[in-house]
Amino acid sequence: MSLNKLAFLYKTLVLEHAKAPHHFASQLPEDGQTVTLHNPTCGDTINLAAKIKEGRITDVCFNGSGCTISQASASMMTDTLNNKTLAQAQDLIAAFSTLAMGGKVSPEQEKGLQDAAVMATVAEFPTRIKCATLAWHAMGQLIQNYEKNVK
Repeated sequence: MSLNKLAFLYKTLVLEHAKAPHHFASQLPEDGQTVTLHNPTCGDTINLAAKIKEGRITDVCFNGSGCTISQASASMMTDTLNNKTLAQAQDLIAAFSTLAMGGKVSPEQEKGLQDAAVMATVAEFPTRIKCATLAWHAMGQLIQNYEKNVK
């Protein structure tokens, strides 16, 4: 894909997800797992909630405040990880972090990231990497907390 097409796709998807974020909930459910992360560098905050049933993430939603990139990435993350097993989610979280840092991932991982794969272009703007990865780090922490409490 040409750089112009990729840039256009990135802008289009980011704006779509930021304007109408998927799985945004003004009030998070009280049952299930929750986590809040804050990026002190820019002020972005994400509140994330998910249920985990039989090793699978369900009913994932978020709210919070932040820049267009952080909100769009959170929306893309909820689309990507909803209904995934914990192992699949951890693999995709790692793949997303790799892409955001400018690294390469397998074609299967890139396909699994769905819309979020376009966030690879954020690597060109190092100050925005934390914005893009905040929601993904939150989900990683949520899974870690869950696994610690289950054992």
